[in-house]
Amino acid sequence: MKIRQFFDPKSSTYTYLLWDDKTRKAALIDPVFEQISRDSKTIYELGLDLKFLLETHIHADHITGSGKLRQRFGASILVHENSGSQCADRLLKDGDMISLGDEEIKVLYTPGHTNTDISYLVDKTVFTGDTLLIRGSGRTDFQSGSAEDAYNSITKKLFTLDDSTLIYPGHDYEGRTQSSIGEEKQLNPRLGNKKSRAEYIDIMNSMNLPKPALIERAVPENLECGM
Repeated sequence: MKIRQFFDPKSSTYTYLLWDDKTRKAALIDPVFEQISRDSKTIYELGLDLKFLLETHIHADHITGSGKLRQRFGASILVHENSGSQCADRLLKDGDMISLGDEEIKVLYTPGHTNTDISYLVDKTVFTGDTLLIRGSGRTDFQSGSAEDAYNSITKKLFTLDDSTLIYPGHDYEGRTQSSIGEEKQLNPRLGNKKSRAEYIDIMNSMNLPKPALIERAVPENLECGM
């Protein structure tokens, strides 16, 4: 599987373009509305056949570009079933497989940041959205978040993957682009060195973060695929 990583500076969001080199069939993870032209240009330049628009969750900090990209490329929009999204073409659940040419993408349900969070596992690479970040994890204080669910998703699902599995997160605010399961098990300050569930919940519940500026607009628009 080929991977191209893109960055939106306004929201610090990573978007990922994946494709099967043999068939040229492609998927785009977490597209951002303002970056539709950039993503489209790359797809055209590389001669890719965009089949899927994959959301890791219903975002609160940016508007998705999925709806417009579906109009442009005829790709299908996939989100977790808990979203109840009426605009999605397919509602995903844990363990679902997405065929991309000769490649397979496995859906891992990893709630905690919201109850719609999923990660996408391809070979020994996992796209973790906001569930697991580099040296951090997604906030759990709004929009159906749960620190206990996040701890379970990370320690009982993501941390059971092979230590060499690469992590590509949904965001990073310090310019870091990737990590690995082994690194985060050791070095993540919220989860490393086998921190207990109680310790993690205490860390997450003590955070005092401002509400995302776009949340009132982003959540309802993203439930309509950014349209």
